[in-house]
Amino acid sequence: MPKVRYNKPALTYEEQLQQLKNRGLRIENDQKALHLLENISYYRLSAYWYPMLAYPKSAHTFKQNSSFDESFKLYCFDRELRKLIVGELEKIEVSVRAKMSYILAHRHGPFWYENKDLFKDQDKLANTIQKLKQEQLRSDEEFIKAFRKKYANPYPPSWMLLEVSSFGILSNLYKNLSAGRNKRDIASYFGLDDSTFESWLHSLTYVRNICAHHSRLWNKKMSIQPQVPLKPSNLFITIVKHPDSLPGKMSARLNDKTYFILCIIIYLLNTINPNHTFKDKLQNLFLKYPNVDKRAMGFPAGWEEELIWS
Repeated sequence: MPKVRYNKPALTYEEQLQQLKNRGLRIENDQKALHLLENISYYRLSAYWYPMLAYPKSAHTFKQNSSFDESFKLYCFDRELRKLIVGELEKIEVSVRAKMSYILAHRHGPFWYENKDLFKDQDKLANTIQKLKQEQLRSDEEFIKAFRKKYANPYPPSWMLLEVSSFGILSNLYKNLSAGRNKRDIASYFGLDDSTFESWLHSLTYVRNICAHHSRLWNKKMSIQPQVPLKPSNLFITIVKHPDSLPGKMSARLNDKTYFILCIIIYLLNTINPNHTFKDKLQNLFLKYPNVDKRAMGFPAGWEEELIWS
């Protein structure tokens, strides 16, 4: 099908509101709706109207009884969910950083990240080191300034340098480590094989970026999908596919849904801080927003019976 040029005009806030009414969306309070259209934007809110569209969705007609207020509650739930997840990812990131630095520094010295023998791809290593250099040059941390002032080394030891690195750099460093004892031991601390752990770090970096850019998360289909662990050392979910309507059949795996990401976070937190309250916070969020459809997040039938959620 040939492409056409975009020729839709920009609408005023009042025109946007009228368009929603014309398409069948119930507006409980015009002034509130106009305020939200002005301060959040029609386009951002449209992601939360999408589940309310009747088929075919290309017709942009809302299902009967679709409500602006209900869609805004979905937006608020998603915003709070992202904030909650970011807080827990910070704990995971800090723990992974600490474990990597400890194991590798004790075996290969404080500057192990410069040891080319430890890595598979030298070009990727050079790129990562360049990013690390940029991170530490931008840093205003006093310990970085003090090191540069006193020592001749171009970069600080790993336990300093990784403190100012991003989750993405951390993930790339781990991914580029050569297969062997170092990689296995880091993953083993978190109860996983190295391939699964590498996949999980990549996925969590992706989710962290979604949250950082305030993008929709609650019902998102993940374009970067974490591996399903075959033999996790610790308690994990047993239902990894959606039950199909046909007896003895299973449909698609759950690892492209937010539910699976939540399970990963719980699994890792169970090692990092067995007394974590993530599940309680999540449950309180669901209680606060009872209109949220957990199925859209990938929660399968019977998820409450999973021991990791108990």
